[in-house]
Amino acid sequence: MQKANSYAAVFKLSLVASAFIGIPFSTTLHAQDQAALDEQDVEQIQIVGSRRVGRTINDSPVPIDIIDASSIEATGLTETNMILNSLLPSFNFPQPSITDGTDHVRPAQLRGLAPDHTLVLVNGKRRHTSALLNLNGSVGRGSSAVDLNAIPANAIKRIEVLRDGAAAQYGSDAIAGVINIVLKDAAEGGEVSATYGANVTTMDGVPNLDAVGTDANGNLAFTTGSDREVTDGQTATLRGNIGFEWGSDGFVNVSGEYRDRGQANRADFDPRENYVRDQEGNIDPRELSVNRYNHVYGNGEVEDYALFVNAGKALSSSMEFYATAGISSRDSVGGGFYRRAQDSRNVTAIYPDGFLPSIQTDISDMSVLAGIKGYGDVWNYDLSLTHGGNELKYNVINTLNTSLGPSSPTEFYAGTLEYTTSIINADASRLVDTGMFFSEMNFAMGAEYRHESYDISAGEEGSYAQGSFGPGGVVTDPVDGPFGAAGSQVFPGFTPESAGDNSRHNYSLYVDLEADVIENWNVAVAGRYEDYSDFGSTFNWKMSHRVTLSDSFALRASVSTGFRAPSLQQQYFTSIATVFVDGVPTETGTFAPSSDVAQALGSPGLDAEESNNYSAGFTFSPSADFNLTVDFYRIDIDDRIVLSNNLSGEAIEALLSGTGANRARFFLNAINSRTQGVDIVSTYTLNTAEAGAFNFNAGINVNDNEVTDILDAPDVLQGAGFDQSNLFSDVELRRFETSSPDSKINLGVTWNYDRYTTTLRTTRYGEVEDPSSIEARNEIIPSEWITDVDVRVAITEGLSVSVGANNLFDVYPEATRNLVDDVTTFSNIFPYSGFSPYGFTGRFVYGKVSYTF
Repeated sequence: MQKANSYAAVFKLSLVASAFIGIPFSTTLHAQDQAALDEQDVEQIQIVGSRRVGRTINDSPVPIDIIDASSIEATGLTETNMILNSLLPSFNFPQPSITDGTDHVRPAQLRGLAPDHTLVLVNGKRRHTSALLNLNGSVGRGSSAVDLNAIPANAIKRIEVLRDGAAAQYGSDAIAGVINIVLKDAAEGGEVSATYGANVTTMDGVPNLDAVGTDANGNLAFTTGSDREVTDGQTATLRGNIGFEWGSDGFVNVSGEYRDRGQANRADFDPRENYVRDQEGNIDPRELSVNRYNHVYGNGEVEDYALFVNAGKALSSSMEFYATAGISSRDSVGGGFYRRAQDSRNVTAIYPDGFLPSIQTDISDMSVLAGIKGYGDVWNYDLSLTHGGNELKYNVINTLNTSLGPSSPTEFYAGTLEYTTSIINADASRLVDTGMFFSEMNFAMGAEYRHESYDISAGEEGSYAQGSFGPGGVVTDPVDGPFGAAGSQVFPGFTPESAGDNSRHNYSLYVDLEADVIENWNVAVAGRYEDYSDFGSTFNWKMSHRVTLSDSFALRASVSTGFRAPSLQQQYFTSIATVFVDGVPTETGTFAPSSDVAQALGSPGLDAEESNNYSAGFTFSPSADFNLTVDFYRIDIDDRIVLSNNLSGEAIEALLSGTGANRARFFLNAINSRTQGVDIVSTYTLNTAEAGAFNFNAGINVNDNEVTDILDAPDVLQGAGFDQSNLFSDVELRRFETSSPDSKINLGVTWNYDRYTTTLRTTRYGEVEDPSSIEARNEIIPSEWITDVDVRVAITEGLSVSVGANNLFDVYPEATRNLVDDVTTFSNIFPYSGFSPYGFTGRFVYGKVSYTF
């Protein structure tokens, strides 16, 4: 983007603000008195979507979903991302495995867009992202997103989901929408609970291994039985929430959570020969007794701690102080690919039976928010300071560095990723009687400064070193090789060349106007200017309309532009690792787009993604018991940031001369896309005299993603023989288009009768594709219905007991071996696709005891 255009945009924004500030007022208006709002309306007030004080979801010009604490509790789920996946039709949270760091911070999607196309707020303030950059073949490859699971579910009062582009209101990332986590703020009472559950399941289409023997030809023969029955993934969750009075006019609300989740393994047995045959060609006798379930495919072990504090206090009759602080820690283990005893990456002197290397990730997350709100005679204002950070420390265990031979350590510190951000925000708003409109105009303006940093710390030397031992850890020529695989197996450590401290800053200015221009026609207009120190500046705008045609029916529509700034992770992540290709070690580098290496490959550096969002729909609410909303949308995104293929060849090696790498990949603005679909949401309440109350809800999302254009490869790469097709592969293209469900239907009912509350939900997940570069291995995962049930009994006024099941009917995705034509060894070892939108761990049953006081 050109600076000249940016300065022009600032001038336009200033002109608009000056014009409205300068309007002569016929009367002086006071800020809306919060105490005048009745209790029922307070519960419906939204924070996102409008800056008008007291705006409710019923009269919002844009679609907003509200998930309250009771709905969260009734899911029986313990992870915030899984709760959203269960309750929101437009939300997708697959649970991939064997994807390195992505096993521990799994990405989620709204409307099938990238995880970093959704802005996350906590109490209306921007939340920091994870330090992790998803680099493996999962949904969200190439993105960094907010780790919602770092926020304990029992700290949440409600979740607001704005399903509309909102970059003009909130800044970068709000292309698919906004998720706002509103924390509990009670000044008294609380709740403690204990939940215990496990997967009690039968692996559909995966028979149990009953015996191992040999056939008449001396080869391994396996005897299998009925589908394998498993009980695992035992999870214990302890939670507590309590509210305290802070003087006579304040509160402190504290929430804590501890979760211990066991491993849930859905790998099938490994049919490969583990040991080298003897000189006569006979199978090693150990083949008959070695553990054939040698992979871990599913959920790894996790231990979580989280503590959140939310507080507020009146400083005067017109001013209040607020603060939020949170800290969480997650220790998790994820497995890699098993190295057989005969594998060239193994050293039999250390692991005579082979080994399964694992990544042990220590994730720390912290956030602090403090501010002051004021309600004056004319102006409302909000001044805040936010600081947050996320750190991933990698350790590799049960591993080795093959090139170090028999003396190799078996555990390594592999390095640390750390992301931090600090934000200063100032907002002001007032009601203005312009004499031009039916209602007063709400005028809001604000400014924000944000500083971000992203640091990569190198691992210990042994985690990345190239030693002098050959494949298998045997002695070899210390100069000419051949050499064994360098670095710790499964996850080589970050090298000193990859390490670095990087930062940037940006500032933004916005104006937001809203009024009823005539009695039944509400119009809102917003404009926002942002300037970044690393790529330039941008101006975005939004206009939304709501036309009330009757007491029960209204039309609404919006149009906006948006943007997503390239993340620091995409800007600066650098790694050079040894990768074996056809038995030959190759040094593959992921290079920062602005680095000398990437620029030698033709990289122009990264620019912001730009979007145009369109939405139109209606709301229908003929009574307090029934509500229906239908919203159509289209999102066009230009210059989307993607990770290139691994580039190789003589021309590439020449360009990489002196870097230590002979293959390369980097991020670039490479594609344009279009996302379009419809959201339908409805609720109905039925109150009966004898059978209690029934609360029905239904939601449908139909979504289509399409890559509309692949941008030309840089001139340098075109000269090296690379064009659109081999710079950005067909697999990646289809991952953007078809890796999230093409439709999703949520149906649910909650029945309240006497001391009993029963919640029944069923969700239909539409078809998903797990793409492959080999057509015969391309996997289409059929649609499935997943049903959950939760039954709660109030024993006393405060004590209750719940039992339930998620995936009650134990539904699995179709086994991969049944969906592909080219069945490989790993199609059997990993029987289900990691792209399954409802996971692949089967039925989970649980019990819960809670006490409210």
